[in-house]
Amino acid sequence: MLQEPTMQTIYSKFRPLRYVRIIFCASLLLLVGCTSHIPRKDLFLPPADNPAEDTIKLVSIPLPVIASSPNEGITSGALMSFLFHNKRDEVTALMAPQVTYNETFGVTASLYGAFYPKPEQSWEFNLSKSAKVNEDYEIKLRDTSLLNKKLEINTFLFSFDDGSARFFGFEAKTKRQRETNYADKESGINISAGYDIGHHLQLTVGERFRNVAIGEGAVKGVPFIRSKFNENNVPGIDGFATNAMRFSLSYSTLNNRDTPSYGGYTRISVEPTFKALGGAADYRHYEVESKGYIPLDNARYISVFRVMYNQTIGDDVPFLEQSILGGENTLRGYGRNRFIDNSFLLCNIEERIRLFRWEVFGVTADWEIAPFIDMGAVMESLLKARGSNFEFNPGIGFRAIVRPNIVGRVDLGIGKDGPALFVGLGYPF
Repeated sequence: MLQEPTMQTIYSKFRPLRYVRIIFCASLLLLVGCTSHIPRKDLFLPPADNPAEDTIKLVSIPLPVIASSPNEGITSGALMSFLFHNKRDEVTALMAPQVTYNETFGVTASLYGAFYPKPEQSWEFNLSKSAKVNEDYEIKLRDTSLLNKKLEINTFLFSFDDGSARFFGFEAKTKRQRETNYADKESGINISAGYDIGHHLQLTVGERFRNVAIGEGAVKGVPFIRSKFNENNVPGIDGFATNAMRFSLSYSTLNNRDTPSYGGYTRISVEPTFKALGGAADYRHYEVESKGYIPLDNARYISVFRVMYNQTIGDDVPFLEQSILGGENTLRGYGRNRFIDNSFLLCNIEERIRLFRWEVFGVTADWEIAPFIDMGAVMESLLKARGSNFEFNPGIGFRAIVRPNIVGRVDLGIGKDGPALFVGLGYPF
């Protein structure tokens, strides 16, 4: 749910002239970027692992924001990216204020920030407010420095309104003609504590609270969800609350959490929800995920794969609590929450190819191209999986990586509904 300031889904016909203009505008903006050194005492930054540093290198890069989607229409504007460096030339903080305009939601002002005071700690926040309907307030904290670095604590607080949300119905072959719109209004908190058992194994216990209200959507011309569905055939359509515990066991040999280049990762999770403890109903989530990274030629080529299965068991499970595919991290040829049912099976394969290493304003970045294939389907259960229900989404990604913790990406996927383009921060998996 955490959306960085430029995260968009784009379904459109791509015109070469449009992208020539975008590249031209971006080139002009890059020319006005700059590098400066500022006394630390003049900056409101969290305590660093080397407080003796008296100056901070600041790199400022302005960028255009241009996007279009069937959910929100055309969005345009600009952002300014501020990257703060320590004396080892590592990025210790990122700030990105942004202003955009959208015909449906009006002017939106956003501020995204990420701070890395120590290698074992990260703080993130996103603040966004539109003139109409949409808003987003989120904070994410991670600390792996406790108990001799054996304990990992994660906290995520959020509150957002999204007036462009969509629902197409359940099952694998839902048609676009069944598309409905609603305002997804949510608030909640996710907390987890993971303890390392040995060198590669981690046991994690967590708690998730989520309160959801369903309101009138903001997109004209798309029917409101309650004009086609009701609580009898779509549980949770009138809103719901979830209070769920989570238990996970994971095994990881990855060389880096945010920008891995080799290793493997496997996780098994169980998440029960009880009505007696504040949940909307009694149900359970079971999930298995496995992914691997295989480098070649000194990690210039990295073959990456992920296989994931999720099963939801229970009666009257709210529709947004079921197994869901679609979006920037699953099926990249479709928008978010495109397919919903009791379970899903997903496979992602991509080849990350480093084209070159380029230094801009003193910031060294690896520039990657990543052809990919996403395959997945929702279903009642794994035993009822049918090959004809699987979606096949080929695509290509473009990434800029400032190691060890910052990834900017553009992913273009092709689905049966048309092309989808995602722009944001972080690897998809």
